[in-house]
Amino acid sequence: MPIIAARRYTEGKAHPDDVTLSGMPVAEDSLPRGCFDWIGLCDPTAEEMERVARQFALHPLAVEDALHPRQLPKVDIYGQQLFVVARTSMHGPAEDAIAYGQTAIFLGKRFIVTVRLGSARAHADLRRMLEADTEHLAEGPDYVLHAVLDFIVDGYLPIADQFEEVAHAIEEAAIDRFPDPATIRRIFRLRRELRRFERIIGPMEEMVERLVVADLPAIDPAARIWFRDVLDHVRRAMARMRGLKETLAVTVETAGLLEQYRQGVITRQLAAWAAILAVPTAIAGIYGMNFDYLPELHWRWGYPMVWGLIATICGGLWWRFRRIGWL
Repeated sequence: MPIIAARRYTEGKAHPDDVTLSGMPVAEDSLPRGCFDWIGLCDPTAEEMERVARQFALHPLAVEDALHPRQLPKVDIYGQQLFVVARTSMHGPAEDAIAYGQTAIFLGKRFIVTVRLGSARAHADLRRMLEADTEHLAEGPDYVLHAVLDFIVDGYLPIADQFEEVAHAIEEAAIDRFPDPATIRRIFRLRRELRRFERIIGPMEEMVERLVVADLPAIDPAARIWFRDVLDHVRRAMARMRGLKETLAVTVETAGLLEQYRQGVITRQLAAWAAILAVPTAIAGIYGMNFDYLPELHWRWGYPMVWGLIATICGGLWWRFRRIGWL
């Protein structure tokens, strides 16, 4: 059975022996006050999950959702039990990709069951940290729920850091030159991943907010302050991701405007030089016509005069274009 851990805690201290998952129903009130079980499962089969469900009297609909890996974050109430679904995220195998997992949590007055699907971040380090802090662990399974959710939300930060680094590098490069096709494709991949992140992880904010404000079973009202901290972390993570999406959109728009400006400068320069070169071209075209009688054609100073006229007009045009910033 894919049991990561099955521990019983009394007043925040772990029992030396693991909890036996026999599949036989156990009444919650059979455990003494201040005692609770924490069961951690990873990618269980339907049969394995059924044994845990029978022992802790988990609702069949919640069990079905726990085994479905594409649930959105939510909080459901089943009698005196609470069912929470949270989505996990980590760096995907492909560049600039995010891989998603799911953690379903069953919460009762005397137990908490966590079911991880497709998540590579195990709760072993979190469990050791909580077991070292017996004072807070003694508060009960609702504190463990807060710690698990906080652990999941903290996993969003490395992704935000990586995407911010990539977005800022693209933004800086776009100032100097217009992004090449490979960079443009990468920008659209990043924006697609950010939209997907917002669609999958976004409901976490509403879910945690419900844990903060609603009167829910198996959660002590005094524990709501802990969930408020998780809500703050979720909001900051989502704000960073939304900001990154806007940054990428503005980067493309700004790069386009800068490229239009650079093209405009080049166009003005070409137009200015074309106007200057049109003067000798026009005069040479006139004197290149096959006529015997043209002004100053047989005059000794006609040739220098024409060149002087060309130089004067071209120089005047160059000065004018230079003054208005076209050259």
